[in-house]
Amino acid sequence: MKTFWKVFIVSIVFFSIAIVLGSYSYLKVHEHNLYSNINNEGFEEEKTKDNIFRWKGEKDEKTAENKTYSSLPEAFKDNDRINIILLGMEDIRTDTIMLASFDQNTKKVDIISIPRDTYVHRRGYEQAEQRKINAIYGEHGVDGVKKAVSHILEGIPIHHYVMVDYEGVENIIDSIGGVEVVVPFHMRYRDPTGDPPLNINIKEGKQVLDGKKSLEFLRYRKGNNNKGGYIDGDLGRIKAQQQFLQSFLRKTLSYRFPVVIKKSFDYVKTDMKLTEALAYSTKAIGIKDEDFTFITLPGEGEFKRINGKLLSYFTYDALQTKRLLEKIYKVNPPKY
Repeated sequence: MKTFWKVFIVSIVFFSIAIVLGSYSYLKVHEHNLYSNINNEGFEEEKTKDNIFRWKGEKDEKTAENKTYSSLPEAFKDNDRINIILLGMEDIRTDTIMLASFDQNTKKVDIISIPRDTYVHRRGYEQAEQRKINAIYGEHGVDGVKKAVSHILEGIPIHHYVMVDYEGVENIIDSIGGVEVVVPFHMRYRDPTGDPPLNINIKEGKQVLDGKKSLEFLRYRKGNNNKGGYIDGDLGRIKAQQQFLQSFLRKTLSYRFPVVIKKSFDYVKTDMKLTEALAYSTKAIGIKDEDFTFITLPGEGEFKRINGKLLSYFTYDALQTKRLLEKIYKVNPPKY
């Protein structure tokens, strides 16, 4: 098992940057500089007819919250959602790909997990391994992955990317006193040649996992000689990781977010400017764990033979994906 870095920290990285930098304590200490910097980036206050100040260009929240659209292109153009592609890396491959969509008006966050084995046919890349989405980064970098994800998700705009590595995972989890999860079965796996070596032995049942055990839980796929593991393969692993994330968020958002940020900030790469993160943070203050919704890209796993090689792929359902996005973006197509 070479895969080291798994999903857990990815989905909270954007909020790690935005919320904590914009937390109440930060806003109090840096209030003058914050608004000065934001204004310098082109955000100006304007006074509404109701005598309420808001940032120039910002829409009335109640109006925006209740607005519906007739098509996804219209919604993508007019909606205030911020979409961030979240990547967890395994060498030159994207082992974890998520799209976090943050509604600035409702504080709702929809996180779509995209299986790393998702089938993508790129012209000129005919080998079986090259038709998985996790292979795109090696040839095309972040921009290539963004383009592929946007294509799968009906042309959704992707405003920022966030990449993280695994180095701070154990310390981050230990800093909040571990995470409670329900382990679905006895996880056992040994790989003395791994980097670092692996000796996973996590018993079934509800328990609090420390940093080391949490990382092993997130790394686990199947036992030695392909025995054991999740019945539904990578989709089962995604469900387990989402359960872990929900538990992590509940604990973190309650009182430990500043600690998490302090531990994780050095492991983040992003194209998000500080002033952008601060502007988003004013919308994210007060967000709760129940505001997060975890979704897996609709589709199913299947085997395909490409140039004589048989591999397992995840084939996404384009129609169901479109319906999912229409629900998230409140699109009501006209009926004829």
